[in-house]
Amino acid sequence: MTAQQHILVVDDEARIRTMLRRYLEGEGFKISEAADGTAMRRVLDGDAVDLVLLDLMMPGEDGLSLARYIRQRGQTPIIMLTGKGELIDRVAGLEAGADDYVGKPFHLREILARIRTVLRRIQAPAAAVAAPTAAPADILRFQGWQLDMLRRELRRPDGTMVPLTSGEFELLRVFATHANHVLNRDQLMELVKGREWEAYDRAIDTQIVRLRKKIEADPANPGLIKTVRGAGYVFTAAVTRS
Repeated sequence: MTAQQHILVVDDEARIRTMLRRYLEGEGFKISEAADGTAMRRVLDGDAVDLVLLDLMMPGEDGLSLARYIRQRGQTPIIMLTGKGELIDRVAGLEAGADDYVGKPFHLREILARIRTVLRRIQAPAAAVAAPTAAPADILRFQGWQLDMLRRELRRPDGTMVPLTSGEFELLRVFATHANHVLNRDQLMELVKGREWEAYDRAIDTQIVRLRKKIEADPANPGLIKTVRGAGYVFTAAVTRS
């Protein structure tokens, strides 16, 4: 029997927590609730959590600070619940480390679809590693960096691990497999498989800013992911595969 996937709902509104818990439990998930950061930390310290549904606008510690805390302690997927149509909120959520976002008010079926998409994206590599017939790790190398496509891991030239969100990993994968080709925003959104991007394309720019901070020696003057004015972006490194 497959173990229940555990979702933590963090929202200061009891009505929303109850609605999400009832619906998601009916879909087979194990649900925990937290009304604030203290309760959230207690759940995270006490049990393994597969995904966090995190409200952005909460009194006291807001969703952005809590998302940064979650990201500092690991790669647990985060779906941010943001204000309807508030572009700045959604961009801020991505910058804080969220994997996806849903605007309020939301449809429960959309929440379910987003959860399944993010979990599927995270779990696919693990299933590949566990499979007896799994192929050897496919590693992309550039300027001493190593991007392990099977384990979804990025290592610096000195061998240390660089934590990436699922969105950052997918974006780097696209760049590394299309090195020295200029890609515009539409092409990047199309190539980042499994990601349900919203209509606005600034999300790509935000992800690129975050990725540059992790792989560039000088993010303000990038040498790996360069902007081609009026055309898009290009990954300039020579990439080898092993």
